Amino acid sequence: MLKAYLNHLIKAKTAYSLHSPFVFDLYTRCIRNSESLGGFRSVENLRSSLLRQHDTIEVTDLGAGSRKNKQTLRKISAIARHSMSPRKVSELLFRLVAYFQAEHILELGTSLGVNTLYLAKGQPLAEVTTLEGCPNIASIARQNFKHQEIDHIQLIEGNIDHTLPDFLDDTPTLDFVFLDANHQEAPTLRYFEQCLAKAHEYSLFVLDDIYWSPGMQRAWKQIQEHPQVTLTIDLFRVGLVFFRNKQPKQHFKLRF
Repeated sequence: MLKAYLNHLIKAKTAYSLHSPFVFDLYTRCIRNSESLGGFRSVENLRSSLLRQHDTIEVTDLGAGSRKNKQTLRKISAIARHSMSPRKVSELLFRLVAYFQAEHILELGTSLGVNTLYLAKGQPLAEVTTLEGCPNIASIARQNFKHQEIDHIQLIEGNIDHTLPDFLDDTPTLDFVFLDANHQEAPTLRYFEQCLAKAHEYSLFVLDDIYWSPGMQRAWKQIQEHPQVTLTIDLFRVGLVFFRNKQPKQHFKLRF
């Protein structure tokens, strides 16, 4: 990943080299927006609290699992340390759903629910659905949603290989999808294709950890080459995927 990151820094562009009006506006007004974001103190207090919780739970790993800890019994603090996105990424998710005014939001991989809360706060009137495979982690996430007094999140518990098709059968459209579940090539591509059936021209898919492994890098490359994908933005930690029909097919590496 270090080699990939150094290569990204060499190739990544800034706003001064962007000639696409859509990407320039998105980059300057949303991705690199340095304005202070309010309303996150309670969520960040929750993040800090999770990092200090040393209670142990049994974890059911249905995906690639943790690089750091392969044990079934894990401390909540360890799960938080290795599974939560940096605050910078969480705030980006908030800005993206607010910028595009997403109404139907899907997250694959709830974990402890911090990113879910940012998504929900980005669009208080949206339908936010999050899928989590581990029952004990899902239970903690539900408690976190309750304590934050966020009531427009639907958490679906169970193996995403089974729960995702069932959810999509009853879902007419998806405006925003955050794929942060099984960090392996084949499942990532399968989830992408399944969600794609409910996408529209202005949908946005965000993939987490696109450089996590060679398999994830291959998955990202295949998604970029997908015929329905017209525009991607590689921010290294996450990748943004667009389906805008009038947009010429372009791929950007941008500094974040």
